[in-house]
Amino acid sequence: MKIVNQVKQTNDYSLFSILKGNRSINKAHLNRLKKSIQEESLCVPIIVNENYEIIDGQNRYSAWKELELPVYYIIVKGYGLPQVQRLNSNIKNWNNDDYMDCYCQLENPQYLKYRVFKETYGFGHYESIAMLTGHFKGSGLSFTNFRTGTFKIKNYKYACDMAEKLILVQPFYDGYKRRSFVLAMLDVINNQSFEIGRLLQKLKYQQSTLVHCTNKQQYLFILQDIYNYKASNKINLIYNNGE
Repeated sequence: MKIVNQVKQTNDYSLFSILKGNRSINKAHLNRLKKSIQEESLCVPIIVNENYEIIDGQNRYSAWKELELPVYYIIVKGYGLPQVQRLNSNIKNWNNDDYMDCYCQLENPQYLKYRVFKETYGFGHYESIAMLTGHFKGSGLSFTNFRTGTFKIKNYKYACDMAEKLILVQPFYDGYKRRSFVLAMLDVINNQSFEIGRLLQKLKYQQSTLVHCTNKQQYLFILQDIYNYKASNKINLIYNNGE
């Protein structure tokens, strides 16, 4: 029998550090852990690397520290952020906020800029990525690059311009952040014949026509009807929409 990675115990909390790029401490989960540990403290060790950076179990570590109880740990050399993400995905999948925060902690300029955009305009991750990468036509958007740290912004200024035009619709339609509506609006905004002022003017009289739809195509038809209402120069806003 070969013994590897023995469980160690210490009350020296200063030995350990949170690995840069790992998820933030979940306060609700931390409180649940503390309550459970107070009822019965089980020996479930945390995993650290040779630098005592916590790879798995930072919530358990925080709970033990706050309760002034011993920390049980295993040292595994060579582990880093990729192993953190893999371990966590097997327990509780990282969401897009986790990935954004991770790469922002690592001071990746693309993600720092992305976070500013998302916090400024308040759109979801899917819609924000679509605007910042220009990938809003055709089949579903892939999050692969975003989650692997290779996300690249195509044109930040143009994305801001699209977001600001979308926000102008808010007084007329409370569903302006709905994914299908955003994707439809991005299509029409990129139509060279489209003028946002004309749409806003038409919405003053056609606001009730803009209702929730189940897909982008339905929104495109409604937007075109509103845009061309009583207009002598009717514009096709549906062609080349990537569907």
